[in-house]
Amino acid sequence: MAPILKPDLCVIGGGSGGLTTAAAAAAFGVEVVLIERGKMGGDCLNYGCVPSKALIAAAKHAYAIEEAKRFGVFAEAPRIDFSAVKDHVAGVVAAIAPNDSVERFEGLGVTVIEADAVFVDEKTVSAGGRIIQARRYVVATGSSPFVPPIEGLAQTPYFTNETIFDLRERPDHLVIIGGGPIGMEMAQAHQRLGSKVTVLEAGSLLGRDDPELAAVVIERLRAEGVVLRDHAKVVGVAKGEAGPSITIETDKGRETIAASHLLVAVGRAPNVQGLGLEAAGVEYGPKGIKVGADLRSTNRRIYAVGDIAGGPQFTHVANYQAGLVLRPILFRLPVRERRDHLPHVTFTDPELGQVGPTEAEAKAAGLLTQVLRWPYGENDRAQAERRTSGLIKLVLGRNGRIVGAGVAGMSAGEITNMLSLAVGKKLTVADLRDFVSPYPTLSEIGKRAATVYYRPYTQKPWVRRVVGMLARFG
Repeated sequence: MAPILKPDLCVIGGGSGGLTTAAAAAAFGVEVVLIERGKMGGDCLNYGCVPSKALIAAAKHAYAIEEAKRFGVFAEAPRIDFSAVKDHVAGVVAAIAPNDSVERFEGLGVTVIEADAVFVDEKTVSAGGRIIQARRYVVATGSSPFVPPIEGLAQTPYFTNETIFDLRERPDHLVIIGGGPIGMEMAQAHQRLGSKVTVLEAGSLLGRDDPELAAVVIERLRAEGVVLRDHAKVVGVAKGEAGPSITIETDKGRETIAASHLLVAVGRAPNVQGLGLEAAGVEYGPKGIKVGADLRSTNRRIYAVGDIAGGPQFTHVANYQAGLVLRPILFRLPVRERRDHLPHVTFTDPELGQVGPTEAEAKAAGLLTQVLRWPYGENDRAQAERRTSGLIKLVLGRNGRIVGAGVAGMSAGEITNMLSLAVGKKLTVADLRDFVSPYPTLSEIGKRAATVYYRPYTQKPWVRRVVGMLARFG
């Protein structure tokens, strides 16, 4: 019988949150056991962020050729080898994979067990015939695509984000159920790569984002030919000879749409099943493991990070939470998770970024005092790039503090970096006003929006009188 492993830390899940936790703990000389039942790197590397952004990059190159005539550059229509595009996607994943590999983590001193992990009691885990009794556990098992209970879906071939990148043939007509970030990103990418694409959304497209900013993205996708159907509930799916047929219900009644391929992108569900959480005394629900502000579960030995911790399902959030749980585990320091400064970006073209509450959310929470806007069209770099569609919004609280911000437009994700710092550090419009941005860059948009705050002062009579009086002194 194999000896019982008694490490200081056991991490369950080899995705972004788990790998960050394991690598950082091992760097301090802590004995770590990492358990992963699937592919190292988790969803982000193998099925999510990395392959999707690689596909989007290929689609941008195809679109750039078509768009070149706007700049006085003329070329033949692009010839797209869809199979070669997928080779590019696989190559990007393969290039990054060594950083997340079993070999790398074993080289860091981590004991890696490739198996299912199951809690057998409040302090013990069984995995691959091994027994682990760690001082602390971090559960980072992530999430999986949620498949809605649509009539006929189980009997019809369909893709999720975990399988769509294995498709080697270009879809003639890709129908996507779900108009959130994943659905919209995949819609635009496939449209640019030569497919006909229809998106079906039961509610509002990009419904979790600021409607004013989302409208910028929606307008662009429609202009490129993507068919976007909001408030269209899918009530049935059937397998046909040429591909799936999808029945939707709208305020005008029912209709059926024929597709060559079907992608289901309606969200993700936390991977809580099979972990033996009941035996460990860990409470969980539909959103994942129930944790406190310190990310500790109802079992004080066990923490949770990433998608399974019930918060925003983003790679950078998992990494942020991993950094938090290491403080009490390694240094006995108290921590408290903040979520008011967590950003997210939808990587369509134009991109859509948000940090902190939207205008509506800030108003509902009683935080809103003012909203400042500045359009891309007033930015010189945006004019040079012919990317003038979009705007930035600064959501202000008391004393000009930036409580939230959103941006839709070219490189919105990069601009969101600066906005995240502003919201996270509780900066004011004065701080953003005094920020010196190199010219010509898109980040100047944020600075220009901040100056709008001071525009009313230029018209105040008393301010003008003070300026006039001071001018008389030379």
